[in-house]
Amino acid sequence: MGTKGREIVGMDVDELLGLLNKAFADEWLAHYQYWLGAKLAKGPMKDGVIAELVQHAADELRHADLVSNRIIQLGGEPVTSPEDWYKHTNCGYDPPTDPYVRVLLEQNIKGEQCAIGVYQSLAQKTREADPITYELALQILSDEVEHEEDLQALLEDLDLMVQRQ
Repeated sequence: MGTKGREIVGMDVDELLGLLNKAFADEWLAHYQYWLGAKLAKGPMKDGVIAELVQHAADELRHADLVSNRIIQLGGEPVTSPEDWYKHTNCGYDPPTDPYVRVLLEQNIKGEQCAIGVYQSLAQKTREADPITYELALQILSDEVEHEEDLQALLEDLDLMVQRQ
């Protein structure tokens, strides 16, 4: 932990660590949801959906890495037990029990919309208080917005394909 790096945070560091740990839990659950959905996906356009889910799973894992690094920089400890992810999550987890591509896309769009809200809130709370976390939140927020757009585009394509049959 960098002492000066912690001192520049103009808000309660423990509160910030709590917010970051909630985001960290979300990222791990999102990673798993995408990864498993990619393994199980069935239906029209499944190859395109699988490719997108695999890419998003990798992005969510990268986000978890970024968030955990910031938690450690601030002298905190990332949530260490997967069972605790459920206690900390903002966005929850929708198990891909129905492998139909439409259902998977809808579940993941819902997750991305939640993540957009989480990182928008984190950015607002840290804008003036912590420039490093603020930049991190903006970077991840940009990815989450892109993910939502990608998934919605796939869903629109699926709808057009089904309508034409």
